[in-house]
Amino acid sequence: MALQQQPQLPFEQPGPLDAPPILRTLQRQGPVHRIRTRVGDDAWLVTGYDEVRRLLDDDRLGYSHPDPARAARSGESALFGGPQGNFDTEMADHARMRSLLQPHFTPGRMRAFRQRVEALTSRLLDDLAGQGRTADLHVALALPLPILVICELLGVPYEDRTRFRAWTQAAVNVLDRSGSEQGVGELFVYGQELVARKRSEPGDDVISRFCAIDGVDDDEIATLAMVLLLAGHETTVVQIGLGALQLLTHPAQWAALLADPGLVPGAVEEMLRAPGKGGGGVPRYARTDVEVGGVTISAGDLVMLDNGAANHDAAVFTNPDRFDVARSPTSHLAFGHGMRYCIGAPLARMELQVVFAQLIPRFPAMRLAVPVEELTLRTDVLTVGLAELPVVW
Repeated sequence: MALQQQPQLPFEQPGPLDAPPILRTLQRQGPVHRIRTRVGDDAWLVTGYDEVRRLLDDDRLGYSHPDPARAARSGESALFGGPQGNFDTEMADHARMRSLLQPHFTPGRMRAFRQRVEALTSRLLDDLAGQGRTADLHVALALPLPILVICELLGVPYEDRTRFRAWTQAAVNVLDRSGSEQGVGELFVYGQELVARKRSEPGDDVISRFCAIDGVDDDEIATLAMVLLLAGHETTVVQIGLGALQLLTHPAQWAALLADPGLVPGAVEEMLRAPGKGGGGVPRYARTDVEVGGVTISAGDLVMLDNGAANHDAAVFTNPDRFDVARSPTSHLAFGHGMRYCIGAPLARMELQVVFAQLIPRFPAMRLAVPVEELTLRTDVLTVGLAELPVVW
């Protein structure tokens, strides 16, 4: 089926786990496509696995733009909807940020922190069991656990969660520019308050350790704290919810993990690979002309690297639309690739492994409380997670 007009993001999904039909049509036509973003701007959508993987690690693409006011936008989010940073210093700035963050999120540090995450998860599941036989798994587990975890890592008071959760949701809103800008501003001010508090009362946490580094000023630490607070919980909330939904809609897969807990780490990789999102993926701007899949992308053009589509490339993943906990697809691109590979990947992986290693044996008979067709996705926010996940056991 040939498309008669330029398709526009976000692509419609038949269900919360289903890939958009229009995306599948585009993939059959080739790896690179001309589209419109959700705000109507022209952009390129890259859907092929090899092309997305290569471009994720290509320094000819970046977050910045030489003329930000005239750049195409992917959405209205102040943080992710348009160009970010200084075009002339982006690469050096990015390298500095990674050098500051990387030591705090190594696999070794995450292994040491795992026991605490296990305790937090167990406590939430105790609370869930005490509610009776039905609950919203989003509210009971998917939402609070990543917030508890990032609060402990950063040294953020958990009692502030309602405030910063509201600000993070506003910041990633793709439809409301002024609301998003206000959310970012509130998060930064909160970050400044945290830094001032850690300067006077340091603890064993990431923000306190930032404060002990020579040459890092308070505003830079506040920015890092804001980014970590947002990125450190938002995507994991989404992944716990979608991962649980994938298992709940595939009871045989749930049973397989119950019978063999050793499958959990590989199953987590499949949960990360499998969701069929239609939001367009990772936005970048071409810093120079780039040829991809026989198409020349001009300097300044917006390029959407659809890692979700790449994770469903049949040339790389056999029967890609099938959810299979035994697949263990470690080559997926859910965390990106190369120089911009997600620093928080070890933390997210560990949280997901802990959640499903405990949830399944604790609630072996858990099932959806409503038909999957009744579940809805939050399409107003960048991360596109479930609004709720009613379950019964």
